[in-house]
Amino acid sequence: QETPLYIAARRRGSGRLLTLLLDQLKSTAHCGPHGRTALHAAAMAGDAEAIRIILAENGNLTTERDEDGYTPLHYAAHKGCNSVVEELLKRDVSAAYVGDKKRGMTPLLMAARQGYVGTVSKILSLYPDCCEKVDNEGLNLLHYLAFRVLPVPLSRPLFKCGGVKIAYGSVRNLMELEGVFGMTPQEVYNALRSENHFGKHHHKQKKIKELLDEIENDQVADEPVRHFRLRNVSTESLEKTRNAHLVVAAFIATVTFAATITVPGGLNSEKGLEEGTPLLIDDVDFIAFVVTNAIAFILSVYVLIANLGVLDNLFSVVWRETVLYQTRCISGILCCATIAMVLAFSLGTSM
Repeated sequence: QETPLYIAARRRGSGRLLTLLLDQLKSTAHCGPHGRTALHAAAMAGDAEAIRIILAENGNLTTERDEDGYTPLHYAAHKGCNSVVEELLKRDVSAAYVGDKKRGMTPLLMAARQGYVGTVSKILSLYPDCCEKVDNEGLNLLHYLAFRVLPVPLSRPLFKCGGVKIAYGSVRNLMELEGVFGMTPQEVYNALRSENHFGKHHHKQKKIKELLDEIENDQVADEPVRHFRLRNVSTESLEKTRNAHLVVAAFIATVTFAATITVPGGLNSEKGLEEGTPLLIDDVDFIAFVVTNAIAFILSVYVLIANLGVLDNLFSVVWRETVLYQTRCISGILCCATIAMVLAFSLGTSM
């Protein structure tokens, strides 16, 4: 089922071989498996030179679709091959508006689904109005960018308060579109960005995850959709972490408090002004012990108080009001307390 042209195009860097075949062969058949053409094969290989050579011979292949309805531009966008995308769009702009059979996705939507913002920018810079096309579920460009929650220059301005400073004017119209999905891009972005899995975004997060699990089963050009990295922390796991924090913090607080009472080196028992003072009060190691022991005790007590929720209202402005964020901060504080305790123990035993 694979013609010589198709086999050559499938191999990256085969420009000279393609030129030779096109010059020498009487038949320029370009067919391949699954309804693909030699142009599909070159797009799969990410070979811009091969794309130029094939298009010079047969420029009508840009809108040829395989058995799944994918054009060569779909392949290039899915793989994030910007040079190939540019070559194909130079030849035929109509390919940017073709949707596939299964989901009705254009190449622009596929690039956004993969998280290839450079490819999205390339397509938009050439044909900005193609962003108005949505898939069969009514999902648009901004929905797919929101699924990736990308910290990049293109996606950041799209989801700021009110959606201001959008890079392309025609994109602005997409901000309020819900489609069959029932959520605007802003709502998707906010739900996925939220680390609070127990509040108002929980239902939306569940709905989005079900959709993304389905999307991840898709393949284009034998290459699966990139995995969506979503925050997924259960109530049970956070509760276990909290309990572990309480146990460790209580242990550190107990040990450091006991070390404060039983002063290393003992106390001065001679009557006078210095009675009851530590014998090693002028020792550098003893001073370091006192400091590190105090730090460990204070931090462990803070962790205990924070885990009990006493400081939630007091620090609601300073700390982000998310359970997961607070848990991460407390883990870091507890790590510092543990290090301080170990240092204090080492100093205490060396005196």
